[in-house]
Amino acid sequence: MSPLPSPLLASVPALVHGFGRRVPGSRAVAREAAQATFADAGRVYFLRQVHGCRVVTPPWEEPPDADASSTDEAGALLAIETADCLPVLIVDPVAHRVAAAHAGWRGTAARVASAAVDALTRAGSSVKDLRVALGPSIGPCCYEVGPDVAEAFGAANGRFFSPGGGDRMLLDVAAANRAQLEEAGVPSSSIDHVDLCTRCRGDLFFSYRRDGANAGRMISVIGFSRPSA
Repeated sequence: MSPLPSPLLASVPALVHGFGRRVPGSRAVAREAAQATFADAGRVYFLRQVHGCRVVTPPWEEPPDADASSTDEAGALLAIETADCLPVLIVDPVAHRVAAAHAGWRGTAARVASAAVDALTRAGSSVKDLRVALGPSIGPCCYEVGPDVAEAFGAANGRFFSPGGGDRMLLDVAAANRAQLEEAGVPSSSIDHVDLCTRCRGDLFFSYRRDGANAGRMISVIGFSRPSA
């Protein structure tokens, strides 16, 4: 099943990207499918995601412990694996740089999307040139969390929570990341959102909240095609 594109990123020349849908089988099968889908464009680099905000740059042989990556190398394609968390894909179409981030509640509280933007600007990108696509994730309709999560975000971020059952609250993780990106200087008009809830849409996506520990992973990818592609 082909990945879902972002309308905002689709017009960038030589850029390949997409938000993954559910692929039957193991995570290894999903990785093989992603490599095959983007084989003509380059090599897909995976992370060992640990719900932090470390940003790394390929190449590597074994996936490093990190939740974001960035590169300016054509043919180096960055992958994010999710099953409710938010995949964040970023491109600088002027300098031909890309970044990708994995933002669950912990990564969002640690400002992983902002860290990815910082990595690009440190490399020479202008934040005003960046385009960002937020992918499918568990939505505020379904993302019920405990008081500890709200505490981790701090009182200033209460606008991203709404009442749930009892002492529980509903978190809008996409809105929180959008706000962080805007605070980092990314124009609002340069942020896109493929707004689908992974828990609601079992026909398209895996969901850890719905399927439990055996849930598979969707794989989202971004990068510029190698010159021979």
